[in-house]
Amino acid sequence: MLRSRLMTRPLRPAIIALMAVSRPFFRKRASLFPPVIGCDEVGRGAICGPVVVCALWFEPEALPKGILGRLDDSKKIDRAEREDLFPIIARISKFHFAARSARYIDVYNIRNATLQAMHQAVTRLSIDAPVRIDGVDVPRGLSGDAQAVVKGDGKVPQIAAASIMAKVMRDRLMTRLGLRHVHYAWASNSGYGTPAHRAAIRTHGHTPHHRQSFGDLFSSLAGEIALQDADGL
Repeated sequence: MLRSRLMTRPLRPAIIALMAVSRPFFRKRASLFPPVIGCDEVGRGAICGPVVVCALWFEPEALPKGILGRLDDSKKIDRAEREDLFPIIARISKFHFAARSARYIDVYNIRNATLQAMHQAVTRLSIDAPVRIDGVDVPRGLSGDAQAVVKGDGKVPQIAAASIMAKVMRDRLMTRLGLRHVHYAWASNSGYGTPAHRAAIRTHGHTPHHRQSFGDLFSSLAGEIALQDADGL
């Protein structure tokens, strides 16, 4: 039901074509890209909510016409098009999600939490294929050909598709969590540290979904709240 509320009308072909011109795979032949597993994360820089990973495999030459040229880093695609691409990618690929909570991130740190989620997603996908992971790290324990690819969402279409899938899944999760914590506007900021989100923390405090280990953010906010309380005495 949440998914149906979030889905938008399909984008018109002319608009899609215009947006795709600057995409990294536009005008490139699908035969240039091998059938690998792509893996990417979303939410690494958020101040609350989980980090979400998608591991995804497809055969590029089997993609529907025009889809390859629409793939890109999920941050460079607007929400409406990500939602439009999500069911298409889901139909033509095999994929698995994994996530680690804010509490887990606070204990093990964001890098370790991300790598552990990546290992889980790739392993549970259970496909014997080369693995390409966005970034500079490869999770320990992956067997076979596993390589990190810097800015991989612009070089490997499966990584770009995994980025889109993970972003849509995480945005939906943050929207659902936001129904329980209405002050923080997670449906619009997805848990990132926007000025309005930080202001809400100052006013209402943090929730169990906030990452208290992220730098000096929460210690500084706690100091500000303490000063405000002292002024009220």
